[in-house]
Order: sequence, then C-alpha cells, then structure tokens
Amino acid sequence: MKTNKLTPNFAVANIKQTVEFYKSVLGFNLIVAVPESQDGIEQVLSDDKEYVYALISKDNIEFMIQRTDSFKKDVPLAEQEIIGASVSFYMEIEGITDFYQQIRSKEVVSTEMKTTWYGMREFYLKDNNGYILGFAEKAE
Repeated sequence: MKTNKLTPNFAVANIKQTVEFYKSVLGFNLIVAVPESQDGIEQVLSDDKEYVYALISKDNIEFMIQRTDSFKKDVPLAEQEIIGASVSFYMEIEGITDFYQQIRSKEVVSTEMKTTWYGMREFYLKDNNGYILGFAEKAE
C-alpha cells in the first residue's frame, strides 16, 4: 500500500458557519461545496441554500467538512457514534508569532503559545465545532 494524502473529514452541524470560520479566522479557501439537493457542486456558497459538504484548503492542507446527518449516512460505521474529536489536528506552519497575534485578536478559544521541550513553538485552538487544531513552528 502506498499512502498519498490525508484529508480529515469533520462532521459538523452547519457547513456555511464552518466554512466562514475557517475562511475568516484561519485564511482557508472554499474549493467546492455540495448543496443539500446534491444536484451538483458549487465554488461559492449561496445565502439561500443549505449545504451537506464542502472542501476547503490553505497551502498544503485540505479539510472536508460534511454535515453530520450526511456523514452518518455515507459512513455507516458512524451511525451510532457521538461526533466529536478526541484528537488534535497538528499543523506545522511558518510565521507562528504573527499568526498567534492574529488569532488572539479574534474571539477564538486558544491556549497560550509556548516553546515545548521538543523544540517547537506551538498553540492550540478550538474551531466553531469544538475540533482542536494545533499550530507549530520549529523554535529558533
């Protein structure tokens, strides 16, 4: 088996709110969205539609965002599961100090930035669905 890529799929209550969070707080871009009617894909979210799926990206990171009911239908193993995260999604970035200051200026739940014993400057935040995202850069 050769592994090519990992793209987490977050089960969420509201696609539009989640896309807005990732765009406005973290600088992600919407790649595609699937409306509730599932009759095509769109590159822009419409105010008068609801959505079941979106793909967002920033640099080399992609996340799939899927409405919980749609996710449970597509992934039967998740039908009885309570959706949530007991993991963090850890991303190495460049420019962590400036990024941390931007995050601190927004209404986002985050940890303090610290330098770890393993030589990384890092902090964590919660997205609008409670998923935990970690950001790190090698300490100088």
